[in-house]
Amino acid sequence: MNRHELVNLIKERQSYLCVGLDTDITKIPRHLLSHADPVFAFNKAIIDATKDLCVSYKINTAFYECMGIRGWETLQRTVEYIPTTHFTIADAKRGDIGNTSTQYAKTFFETYNFDAVTVAPYMGRDSVQPFLSFNEKWTIMLGLTSNEGSKDFQLTQSGDEMLYEKVLKAGMSWGTPDNMMFVIGATQSSQLAYIRQLVPDHFFLVPGVGAQGGNLQEISAVAMNKDCGLLVNASRSIIYAGNGEDFAQDARIAAQALQLEMAEYLDVAPATR
Repeated sequence: MNRHELVNLIKERQSYLCVGLDTDITKIPRHLLSHADPVFAFNKAIIDATKDLCVSYKINTAFYECMGIRGWETLQRTVEYIPTTHFTIADAKRGDIGNTSTQYAKTFFETYNFDAVTVAPYMGRDSVQPFLSFNEKWTIMLGLTSNEGSKDFQLTQSGDEMLYEKVLKAGMSWGTPDNMMFVIGATQSSQLAYIRQLVPDHFFLVPGVGAQGGNLQEISAVAMNKDCGLLVNASRSIIYAGNGEDFAQDARIAAQALQLEMAEYLDVAPATR
């Protein structure tokens, strides 16, 4: 999916919601455990209940890799079930020297046909560049994350700027607004306005709304750009909104609340910023 298609989808659906399918088999409703593939049965129900409310699905690969070959099969079934109208993200946080990164990129862009993959930039340009060589695919580079440990490195001073600023500037020189996004955590709201000034045109993938306490109104007010420029991810607050036989309906209610709020912010967003 290219940028034009993504922006049009956001406008048509009045949503910039990304639903995180970070499915933990120990947390899904017990009645699903009798299925041959319980995690896929859960994911399928969540997708059916939310697909008209969101524009994207993010699959955190760790929740699938931990189950071995069966987990990879579930991941493949899940990504193939997601409608082609939706932007799909492999939240894999890969990053290694060039020839290895090329294989990681092939895994997620060719074997599993995701639209995007998250990448850790610690090893530098040659670990990121192979992902950027795929046409109409997106590299989502970690920028300023929402976890407690972000201050260990990202928020430390590096010369006259913080390390995360150096990472963002480097990423902008490696990729373009058409193939590079940045992960900016929702709990970093105090920095979001500055980051949007620093990175005016790129999309941000923003985790941390919902269970982690990020505020959607604050994020939208300071981080939207003329194309919206945001994919706001919610995982646990949607997929685990209920735990009974009507869990999918509860997930829909949670997703709809976010979508309706997003529609309000899109309606009042200025054409330019």
